[in-house]
Amino acid sequence: MSDEGGALRLDDTAKRIIEHLQEDGRRSYSEIGRQIGLSEAAVRQRVQRLVEGGVIQITAVTDPLQLGFARQAMIGIHAEGDLEAVAAGLAGIDEVDYVLLTTGRFDLLVETVTADDEEFFTLLNQRIRKVPGVRATETFMYLKLVKQSYKWGTR
Repeated sequence: MSDEGGALRLDDTAKRIIEHLQEDGRRSYSEIGRQIGLSEAAVRQRVQRLVEGGVIQITAVTDPLQLGFARQAMIGIHAEGDLEAVAAGLAGIDEVDYVLLTTGRFDLLVETVTADDEEFFTLLNQRIRKVPGVRATETFMYLKLVKQSYKWGTR
């Protein structure tokens, strides 16, 4: 693993650490170290660099429904002006958990998680649509989560 122009260049060892954490984010550094031939301290140090470099996040992925968030939606956004500025404005909204600049029918896609329809309506009408540059929205309400995976590996 090395720094090149501000970005981390991942070696095979870093990729193997990432793959172990994708399988089980709670796997201990000592167990990962045993599997790939490094000390616990070396794994800890490498993971810290991956986190600080923005390559990985270690977090608990939850089922929003079980935590009282009954309304999830993807919102397609038509925007005007600087798309990165619009994306930054949307990213600053707490209920927005995912922001993508896209090609095709929409300029941006955002995923939202709210407790109910009233909270979603308030979010959409009073916050998302008021972000400078948002011209129009189209909402896709989630009915049922069938698959959510973070095990795409590394290259």
